Amino acid sequence: MKRKRITELFPWLIPLRIWQRKLFFYLGMKLDGNHYTTAIPEKLLPIEVFSSGCPMYNKSTGFDMIYQENKVHNLKLAAAAIDHMLIRPGETFSFSLATRHADRREPYREGLTVIGGKLTTAPGGGMCQLSNLLFWVFLHSPLTVVERHGHGSKDFPEPPSDAPMGVDATLAEGWKDLKVRNDTERTFQLHIAFDQEKIYGYLYADRQDPLVYSISNGPVSYYRRQDALWEEVDVIQTLTDRKTGQTQSARTLYRNVCRIGYTLPEGTAIIEQ
Repeated sequence: MKRKRITELFPWLIPLRIWQRKLFFYLGMKLDGNHYTTAIPEKLLPIEVFSSGCPMYNKSTGFDMIYQENKVHNLKLAAAAIDHMLIRPGETFSFSLATRHADRREPYREGLTVIGGKLTTAPGGGMCQLSNLLFWVFLHSPLTVVERHGHGSKDFPEPPSDAPMGVDATLAEGWKDLKVRNDTERTFQLHIAFDQEKIYGYLYADRQDPLVYSISNGPVSYYRRQDALWEEVDVIQTLTDRKTGQTQSARTLYRNVCRIGYTLPEGTAIIEQ
């Protein structure tokens, strides 16, 4: 029999455990020697590196749409904390640190999130849509991904996006973060915008990069194992010379594996294991 965690035996300890994790989480960033981003000027840098947008509302969750409205509220609070933020040479961007006090004046609302492997609701739920978007934008630049965690499961179909499969970044304050470091001599800048239906992410720079970064998938496979359905796909980054259009390099960044918790389209090939 699997040994239970102390918080499973004594649930009243959970708030204390969360407080402890957050304390050491942010203390660790103060002591790790990295210089974290803080500067937020009014003006945007001149060169648009990459931009993307995706629908904010997902009608396929199986939950009341109020949680989608709440998610949009949460996204706008977090976006306001990082909009126009610079990532200068030698600096590291931490999503958790940059948005740590985004709800100081107005609290986050209940949105969808995964806790303990189960889809539920919690204050601040839905924030992963912003981290997913930022990760997708970051992959089109020379910024070094220091920390990224993929979702362990997908419980409902994702809204349409120009991002390929497996490009996501989940968050859990105190446990999981999205971090990128600027190891170049150029300065980058984030910009987040909204309209009635979509959220948009932009990355700007002070100078043009001689390379163009593109992201694609290798073959995707689905397999069933121990009564669970899994999706597996490679995420590939290709660098192309901006002037000549010739490919300079291509590499597999990672293999994304996640459990699928919804019915796939009819005719999808599934390997039984």
